[in-house]
Amino acid sequence: MARKFLLSFVLVLALSLSASADVTVRLGVTGSVYDEMWQPVKEMLAKEGIKLEVIQFTDYVTPNRALADGDIDLNGFQHRIYFADELQSRGYKLTNIANTFVVPLNLYSIKIKTLDELKDGDVIAIPNDPTNGGRAIKVLATSGIITLREGAGFNPTKEDIASYSKKITIQELAANTIPSALPDIAAGVINDTYALDYGLKASDAVFADQAREKEYWNLIAARTSDLSDPAKLETYAKIVKAYQSETMKNHLAELYGGFFRPVGWDEDLLAPFKK
Repeated sequence: MARKFLLSFVLVLALSLSASADVTVRLGVTGSVYDEMWQPVKEMLAKEGIKLEVIQFTDYVTPNRALADGDIDLNGFQHRIYFADELQSRGYKLTNIANTFVVPLNLYSIKIKTLDELKDGDVIAIPNDPTNGGRAIKVLATSGIITLREGAGFNPTKEDIASYSKKITIQELAANTIPSALPDIAAGVINDTYALDYGLKASDAVFADQAREKEYWNLIAARTSDLSDPAKLETYAKIVKAYQSETMKNHLAELYGGFFRPVGWDEDLLAPFKK
């Protein structure tokens, strides 16, 4: 009898431990700022048995490829228009499962304080990927540095530039290299995460981006095939809920005032997959 009781106890204990075992989710990001950003989410999820691992990438190309290849489970580094371009150009089967924030794409410089100081021959760097490059072109147009030809599309290129206020050169560089290039150029349009990693603040901008279009909302992406798995869907829904929480809203405001503004948290993008 004692032996049967012991075996039963061991079985119940094993089942209990199995049920409480952590589920590990690997989230791909670009920029060390995300380690601190996601910390409150990690703490909230840990209480629900979900271990969130933040995996750093150094560029914008690799995280979607890693997600498509199954090396990570989610990523959270890009805005909608970049994501759409990646899906179209690379054929990835990925889905936007949550809106996160919108951020400025500002113009920074360590050589000039105002745009009036720009002179002929100066170089301004912009990201060399199509979507951030197009957004940067629009920032330069809004600032008055350039004008765009009539009929330029939502995502313009250098070929859409009609005129320049000064005889500057626009140089296309990998987005993550522009901060380190600032000593050698007049100014650069820099993505938020790379600006923060370099120690720049929104208030340091020579010109502040005002764009708030929905296409520039950032997101969390998952493999589309994973959304048909009830267990993964439930886990991802908990991650979205933790991110789109009052705790995170306060966290973003306190630590990154001027950079990350919550948007679209009232949209349940996982609803079509829930049964």
